[in-house]
Amino acid sequence: MNAPLHAADRPSAAPALAGAAAQASSVRHIALVGPLPPPSGGMANQALQLSGLLREAGIAVDFVQTNAPYRPAWAGKLRGVRALFRIVPYMAALWRAAGRAQVFHVMANSGWSWHLFAAPAIWIAHLRGTPVVVNYRGGEAANFLKQAAAWMRPSLRRCAALAVPTGFLAHVFGQHGIGTVIVPNIVNLERFSASAAPRTPGGLRLLVARNLEDIYDNASALRAFALVRESYPDAQLTVAGSGPLRADLEQLARELGLAQAVHFTGRVDTAGMPDLYRNADIMLNPSLIDNTPNSVLEALASGTLVVSTNVGGVPYVAEDGKTALLVPPADPAAMAQAVLRLAGDPALAAALREAGRASVAQYAWSSVKPRLLDVYRQALASKGGRRP
Repeated sequence: MNAPLHAADRPSAAPALAGAAAQASSVRHIALVGPLPPPSGGMANQALQLSGLLREAGIAVDFVQTNAPYRPAWAGKLRGVRALFRIVPYMAALWRAAGRAQVFHVMANSGWSWHLFAAPAIWIAHLRGTPVVVNYRGGEAANFLKQAAAWMRPSLRRCAALAVPTGFLAHVFGQHGIGTVIVPNIVNLERFSASAAPRTPGGLRLLVARNLEDIYDNASALRAFALVRESYPDAQLTVAGSGPLRADLEQLARELGLAQAVHFTGRVDTAGMPDLYRNADIMLNPSLIDNTPNSVLEALASGTLVVSTNVGGVPYVAEDGKTALLVPPADPAAMAQAVLRLAGDPALAAALREAGRASVAQYAWSSVKPRLLDVYRQALASKGGRRP
């Protein structure tokens, strides 16, 4: 049985870069298991982006979608049994893909997502002799592992590698004696880049780019914005995201007297996000739980200042006082104070903006590609290896 790669097994940057061409030639067919937009969540966007980049690199990709539409569509209305209309085709797709691909790349998350989608993919690939790379994401990993580590271990022992995007998740898994290899998220630095064009005139512009769910605490961002408006009455806030709390948040905006200053865009696809970042002065990330928020990385790449809560993996991708300002969660006053500090200190804002843009170079595909291909190469060389 194959154990996940431990620290001593992690590839160094130099060999990975030197051997990238050889690795690419040995990895020709990947099965990528994960969600696709919509909705445009972090994992779905990463999966979509990765599949395209691998194909551009000459690697065939079979995409097994974990959130495929119900077929027939009316099955989605059958509560209690509709899961069968998704799970059964999913299992069949996994079996077919495992018979073709050299390596399974499984995008995994916490909770039922692990049990229903990740674990079956691992076991089906194992039964067919296809090595598995699990790419684990999600800010709730610490709580999930406390409850489910014992259930996860048999599956993880059948993986050639457990890849995580930051040292935060490496630390979380390490607390349970589970080794990992770090493969960063991918940021399209051509799409998300600072604009050379002058910004149109206007007051202070803030942006929140998280879905409207409890864990992202958009309510605190609204309350922080109300405090900012006391000093900058012309300030505007754009809330870009969809979710079940939209009506509640719109009601809160009215109660705070912000109805005319807050614009709820609804869901914005990846192609529409660069303009939102470039037109904002400061992006707020008010989340209560987080891992590697792509919105923070994309904002930094776009030259947008970031004020974020200091939860989970955020301090691993944004350094307080150097690339962003970090504040405690659920503290609107602290968030507002950080915004006012940036608005009132152009020198600090310029320094953070420049350092933030430089910090995201490590997330470019040119940097991530050799590391990922080296993980694939090691998976092929594992006991599970390439099937005859």
